[in-house]
Amino acid sequence: MIELNLAFAVQLINFGILVLVLNIFLYKPIRKVLADRRAVIESARAKTASVDEQVQAKMAQYEARLREAKAEAGVRRAESLKQAQVEETAVLEKARKTSSDSLASIRTRVAKEAADARELLRMQAEQLSGDICEKILGRSL
Repeated sequence: MIELNLAFAVQLINFGILVLVLNIFLYKPIRKVLADRRAVIESARAKTASVDEQVQAKMAQYEARLREAKAEAGVRRAESLKQAQVEETAVLEKARKTSSDSLASIRTRVAKEAADARELLRMQAEQLSGDICEKILGRSL
């Protein structure tokens, strides 16, 4: 059986002193280092979360700007197409009018030249018929 004597009391006191010394010189510094490390880790996590939120906000802002730019580009492209169609219509209309005017002037010129050619042919035909009649009749008319 266990005897409770003075040696036991001394060992109990030594154990208590050892626990106090270890607590002061070992456990408290280790707990302090662990607490500091935990604080640093929590600070890093908080900073990481903050940076992540900032990145997410900037990405959302970037995507919003990108959507706006795409929408604006679409509007500008539509306006450019509309303007190009208007210009194309104007150019085609001008070309049609020019070609119509040109065709009308060519037709007028051809009609005038045809009339002049007919008149010249009529005059030549009269002169030729007069010459033929003089040769056939043998006298001048």
